[in-house]
Amino acid sequence: MQADRVLTEQQRLLSTLERPEQVQSELLAGILATNQDTDYSRVHALSKVGDADEYRRAVPIRTHEDLMPWIDRMLAGESRVLTAEDPVMYFSSSGSTGREKHIPVTPSYMREVFLPFYYASFGVLVRSMPQLLSSADEVLNLWQDPGSPKGSTRGGQQHIGPSQVDYQQFGESSAAAPGGNASWSRIPPELADADPYERAYFKLRLAAEQNIRLLIAVNPALAAGLPYQLAQVWPRLVEEIRAGTLGGRPHGTPDPVRADEIARHAAEHGTLRPRDLWPELSAIVVWNSALGSLYLPNLSESYGPGVELIDAPIASSEGPAAVPVDRSPLGAPLYLPGCFYEFVPADRRLTEDAETVLAHELEVGRDYHLVVSHLGGLYRCAITDVVEVTGHLGRTPRIRYAGRGVERPLAGIRLTEPSVIRALAAAVADTGARLRNATVKPAGDRYQVAVAGDLPEGFAAALDARLGETADGYRAARTAGTLAPVQVVRVHHDAFLHEWERSIRAGQRPSRVKDRIFLPGTETWARIVTDQEVAA
Repeated sequence: MQADRVLTEQQRLLSTLERPEQVQSELLAGILATNQDTDYSRVHALSKVGDADEYRRAVPIRTHEDLMPWIDRMLAGESRVLTAEDPVMYFSSSGSTGREKHIPVTPSYMREVFLPFYYASFGVLVRSMPQLLSSADEVLNLWQDPGSPKGSTRGGQQHIGPSQVDYQQFGESSAAAPGGNASWSRIPPELADADPYERAYFKLRLAAEQNIRLLIAVNPALAAGLPYQLAQVWPRLVEEIRAGTLGGRPHGTPDPVRADEIARHAAEHGTLRPRDLWPELSAIVVWNSALGSLYLPNLSESYGPGVELIDAPIASSEGPAAVPVDRSPLGAPLYLPGCFYEFVPADRRLTEDAETVLAHELEVGRDYHLVVSHLGGLYRCAITDVVEVTGHLGRTPRIRYAGRGVERPLAGIRLTEPSVIRALAAAVADTGARLRNATVKPAGDRYQVAVAGDLPEGFAAALDARLGETADGYRAARTAGTLAPVQVVRVHHDAFLHEWERSIRAGQRPSRVKDRIFLPGTETWARIVTDQEVAA
């Protein structure tokens, strides 16, 4: 990775933190000027917009789904609809309606927003642990996978996730991604079309012979899934390392000494752990917030107690949100040079005419829906994410991802992901429980919570009490008798990992399979709660 580039982009962000109003005002003006000659600009008379207030009056808040009629025109080949430049690709992400998102990506967006954000994201590592980036061969990047099979739009443009970007097509070297130019990391072309779970195995097989010191996971489900998959495949790893094969094909040099070493570790511990393969592993780059923060600390048995968790940046397919610049547990400052940010208090409905506040107006301790605009063609686009404001760095707010902006109403209660996560965290602190994962659904006159982990007696009562503190209306409904106590359902300790595996085997790329406090369908819930046991 280019350390000088990383530090330059981090310094660029740091230089903005004392002047959020100015930076955001100039950025908005630049976005509107760049895309002035577009149909969207003409329809909304954006050439007449002079400041943020006028912009908010001219453009309604829209979701990605609301913007799809405009994006569909771009997909059909029409130019100058949302952006002055034609998109060179579209980022994908599953939308709330189930339809794949198509986020336009223009050359300017990639050059001026995405890549600077991406480089700045590794500033903490370069400054505090430079030795971990000194050798690409010692980095296992589970998130980045530019060689995976790519989708395309009906016009033939790439329709991919941010983790699939090949930076070389934008004039960057493969070293833009940590571990991206590792000598051992290329999956041979004849194996490239394997299903995603098999491709994940190939990565482990190739990494098993290396001295991995840094793991890039980003998605916490990837960090949890690696020990699970390793426990499944270690006999195959041993066999292939001994034979010098990958997927049954000759690859590299047979290494019976390494194979025997791995087999001894597995025999000693009854499984193969990451710490056995890579005793010098020092750090994992990962989202250590929301639900992930409840189970990531419990992975030390697999990875080693000395392995540090380095916060990954906060972002979505729609755009960047925040970049860590230090090791503070309070989260990361907004990425002011990237997007024009607006916020709707999370206790209000996210409607097209919702009143928003700007970055410098945020209040510490409150949750907000995130709304972004950027030169890639998104204008006041509502993201299905809620962020918590935890403090300031300079005059710029620090934020932390709190959960998705979805609800599960029951008995007049607005149960939200952040309220459930905070109640779970408090109940864990109250009882000493060790969670591996959890999910929630309404069931008749109560909420059910499926939990994998070690749950002491009284966990359900503690969770019920804590929901009364975190969820609006919960305590009143319990007192009035319109809501029964929460029911905690103990599930198999690997139940969520079984579902993780199932999703990947069904064709989802591992980086896309994420934790969900509220599952999208009842079939997934039914699979998870098989062999359930009701907690005390």
